[in-house]
Amino acid sequence: MNSDRSPLHLKSLPRHIAIIMDGNGRWARKRSLNRIRGHKEGTESVRNIVRACREIGVEVLTLYAFSTENWQRPRQEVTALMSILKSFLKSELAEMMENNILLNAIGDIERLPGNVLKVLREVMEETRQNQAMILNLALSYGGRNEIVRASKKIATQIKAGRLQPEEITEELFSNYLYTQGMPEPDLLIRTSGEMRISNFLLWQIAYSEIFVTQTLWPDFRREELIRILHDYQKRERRFGLTEERM
Repeated sequence: MNSDRSPLHLKSLPRHIAIIMDGNGRWARKRSLNRIRGHKEGTESVRNIVRACREIGVEVLTLYAFSTENWQRPRQEVTALMSILKSFLKSELAEMMENNILLNAIGDIERLPGNVLKVLREVMEETRQNQAMILNLALSYGGRNEIVRASKKIATQIKAGRLQPEEITEELFSNYLYTQGMPEPDLLIRTSGEMRISNFLLWQIAYSEIFVTQTLWPDFRREELIRILHDYQKRERRFGLTEERM
């Protein structure tokens, strides 16, 4: 992809960018390092991209940090990932406050180790008044699980007589998702070249533009994000309509 030094069009920036951060293990393997080193290097990309999105003016950035399926990884790797997450939250709090970033978590976070969950909740509480950008960390997250969870909540409302089946609409259903009140992702980025969405934001990405890069996550930086945004701004988003109906 050729570098594009022309300025971004601020009016057509994605409001919400979602990223499947993939390739930490392969990055480490290529360098004869263990997978944990790859995960640690990946946090540098997180810092870089969060700063870039804040500076560019993105409203919401959602990062797929740990899936429900990731619990099945070797215990040593899961423990290391939780330790890295805890350290990241502590180290980045000051910068989130300085840059007016609100931290939010989506997923079944009750499954996180108690000491990690405590720090996560503390940082979320500390940043909850921040308004410049929302940083969503998808933790213990699965798209199917999220939809089932929303369906159960709606069923409970119906059973209690507080909701009628005919009142269920797409808008109402969206209000029972973790991303309630947020714009849906305009752009979904996946690093490492894998051509799948891996159970990520299944409802929310119905009309997202998708960009897959061969770059492994630890090597992903602001410059490539900018090039992807230039590509995004050249696309015509139709939302199922024809050119004549837009």
